[in-house]
Amino acid sequence: MTAPMQIVVGYDGSPDSEDALRWAASVAAELGATLCVAHAVGLLEHAHLVPLSAHEERARSVAAHAGVDAAAFEWCVLDGEPASVLCRLAEGADGPVLLVVGTRGAGEHPGAVLGSTSLALAERAPAPVVVVPRGPSAEIRPRRVPDGSPRA
Repeated sequence: MTAPMQIVVGYDGSPDSEDALRWAASVAAELGATLCVAHAVGLLEHAHLVPLSAHEERARSVAAHAGVDAAAFEWCVLDGEPASVLCRLAEGADGPVLLVVGTRGAGEHPGAVLGSTSLALAERAPAPVVVVPRGPSAEIRPRRVPDGSPRA
């Protein structure tokens, strides 16, 4: 028996990372995949300037709203820069992995289309990467077969 698919999503509390989380949670719920919400710990967290518990509560709420079972949810906090953290999680997974990030995170640079994390992952990730665009497309909708009935 193979391990279930795991979706790893980078989450830093930014609007773009929340769009990525909503998309990843919707896909995880639809596929019955496990959802690992990854938060890379940096200097602000080490200095206790950012409350991690608020990020975790929000991530759990978004996942539950999308239909992710609590047993299929994992909150992962690792030390390091985001792209390296996500790559380490993908390399250490038992089954197939999909990495999901938003277009830009908390360290936004004006005028940039993609952030440094999404660019670094596209270049060196050991698994497929989805970069979720900002806005309403961040939620998937139930698919319908050509006759209009819901997909089985």
